[in-house]
Formats: sequence, structure tokens, C-alpha cells
Amino acid sequence: MMGFGLIWLLLFWGILILLAVWLIAALFPANPPSSPNHRPGSAPEARDILAQRYARGELSQEQYLEMRQLLER
Repeated sequence: MMGFGLIWLLLFWGILILLAVWLIAALFPANPPSSPNHRPGSAPEARDILAQRYARGELSQEQYLEMRQLLER
């Protein structure tokens, strides 16, 4: 009889711990959105990509301004 009580106790605590982990994961996602305009599942917009490339130094200022002007048309 003692063995069944121990099994139920372990099962209870195991389920309780799993629920706590699930709740924490749901409340605090691993990859929060990087910008306020970010929509889950959406592709980054061209202007965002252009700004990131400029920030990484892949584009000169002239290239950045020219491409940004083309995108605004």
C-alpha cells in the first residue's frame, strides 16, 4: 500500500512542476519581438532590412540614402 501512495505523490508533484514550467514559458517567451511594429509570423519590411544593413556597416551612407529614397516611391 505504501508504494501506491509514493507513486501518487510523485505523479502529483511531477504534474504540478510541469504546469509551472508551462505557465512560465507561456508568460515569458524566449524570443520577444524586437520592435513595436513586429507582428508574429510576419517577414521584416524592406525599410527594416535596409536600416539593419546600414547599421551593420554593409552600406555606405550614400547607398543607404539612395535605397531609402527608392523605397519611399
